[in-house]
Amino acid sequence: MSWQSYIKGFKSYLQLEKSLSQNSVEAYLRDIGKLVNYLDAEKLLLNVDEIKLEHLEGFVKTIHELGFDAHSQARIISGIRAFYKYLMIEDIVSVNPAELLSAPKLARKLPDTLSIEEINALLAAIDLSTQEGARNRAMMEVLYSSGLRVSELINLKISSLFLDVEFIKVIGKGNKERLVPIGSQAIKQIRLYIDNVRVHVPVQKGEEDMLFLNRRGKRLTRMYVFTVIKACAEKIGLQKIISPHTFRHSFATHLIEGGADLRAVQEMLGHASITTTEIYTHLDRDYLRSTIMQFHPRYR
Repeated sequence: MSWQSYIKGFKSYLQLEKSLSQNSVEAYLRDIGKLVNYLDAEKLLLNVDEIKLEHLEGFVKTIHELGFDAHSQARIISGIRAFYKYLMIEDIVSVNPAELLSAPKLARKLPDTLSIEEINALLAAIDLSTQEGARNRAMMEVLYSSGLRVSELINLKISSLFLDVEFIKVIGKGNKERLVPIGSQAIKQIRLYIDNVRVHVPVQKGEEDMLFLNRRGKRLTRMYVFTVIKACAEKIGLQKIISPHTFRHSFATHLIEGGADLRAVQEMLGHASITTTEIYTHLDRDYLRSTIMQFHPRYR
C-alpha cells in the first residue's frame, strides 16, 4: 500500500475513533504530509514499516533548520507519534520508530487574563442600539460567564439552554457533553437577544436550533467572534492582545482567585486532565505574591 492509503486510514481513525474536530484532523494530516515531502526530497523511497528512528530524527533536524519554532516542532512530532500509534493498532507496523523520538522542551506560557474592570469596559463598549450589538453582548456575556471555547459558543443550541435553573449544556472536545452554570447577566442578555433580535432573523434551514446567528440566519464563524472582540478592545484602547480564549482564561482565573475548587473549575472548563486546569494555580500564585508584596509590611 502507498503512504496515501495509510494516511487515508489514519484520517478515518482520527475522525471516527478519536472524534477529533475537522481542524485537528487537517492539522495532523498536514504534519504527516511534511514527513512524506521530506522523504521524497531526500529520495528515501521507504514504506511506513521501513521507517526507522534515524529517518524521523533527520526529518526533525530539517524542520528545525527550516525555522519551525519549538511549539511547531512539538506539534509535528505529536502528529507523527499519533500516526505510528494508529499503524501499530492496525498491525501495519510491528515496531514504532516514533516511540523514542524526542520533542523540544516547551516553556509553559501563562495565558493573558482580563481584570473585572477590563471585562466591564469591553462589555460597555458594545452598541446595544443595533441588532448585532444585542447579540454580541449576549455572546460575550456567555463567554465570560461560563468559560466556553469559541467553538462551543458558536455551536451553542437553544435546546441546550436551561435558563430557569441557570445551566447550559455544552458539547466540548470529542463530543463530550457537560453542564455548566450560567450567570444572571448572561441569562438576561440571552433572553433580550432571543425575544427582541433573533425572532426577526430569517433562519436558514438546518440552523433553527442555533442560538447565535448572523443577519443571514446562519451560525457565526470563529473568525467573526475574534473580530467582534478585537473591535471592542480597540474601541476602549485596550493594549492587551485578546481573543475569545482570553474570556475563558479570565473566567477560570477569577474563579481560582476567589477560592473555587480546582476540580470544579476542571469540570466547568471541560478539561480531560486536572493538569491542564492546574495552570491557573500558577496565575493564582502570582496574584497572591503581588498581594503580599503590596500589603505585607515586611515586603514593602
